[in-house]
Amino acid sequence: MRQTMEKAAIWTGHLARLALWSAGTGLVLMTVLIAAQVVWRYILNDSIIWTEPASVMIMGWFIFLGAAVGIREGYHLSFDVLLYMLPLRAKLVLYSISDIAVTAFGIGMIWFGWQLAARTAGNVLPSLGISGAFDFAPLVAGGILIVLFSIERVLRRAAGLPTARFGEDPEAA
Repeated sequence: MRQTMEKAAIWTGHLARLALWSAGTGLVLMTVLIAAQVVWRYILNDSIIWTEPASVMIMGWFIFLGAAVGIREGYHLSFDVLLYMLPLRAKLVLYSISDIAVTAFGIGMIWFGWQLAARTAGNVLPSLGISGAFDFAPLVAGGILIVLFSIERVLRRAAGLPTARFGEDPEAA
């Protein structure tokens, strides 16, 4: 299992890097669109009608992609005060419980995001001319990555491999 998880970690690492670069590119693109809107509105006294909804949609992508990568790298929110006083084995169990809870949250993101997308698929976003379902695509994609990365963390821990979280090296026990 250890060798399989090491290979899987390489694949998910590439996926995380792609998601992070996409999120960073989206952040830059959103900034450019907002800057263009400001220039057009206040300097050229005109308006580009599609920049605001496009920026909001791009923001959804970089938020959810960045959050998924943060979960893979162990930067998601947690309350670690108790963990500083526990032995390593207990920490690993609690980390796994946390990752399972995050997996459940990711499944909820996929499930409810998909329902929202299905309900808005017939609507057309007026300024972009695309289906309203595209507004919820980042929620579903981010949920898929969160589930994948959380399961990877649990399986890596079960295989005795370190995860990205500081102080969580099972081989040190």
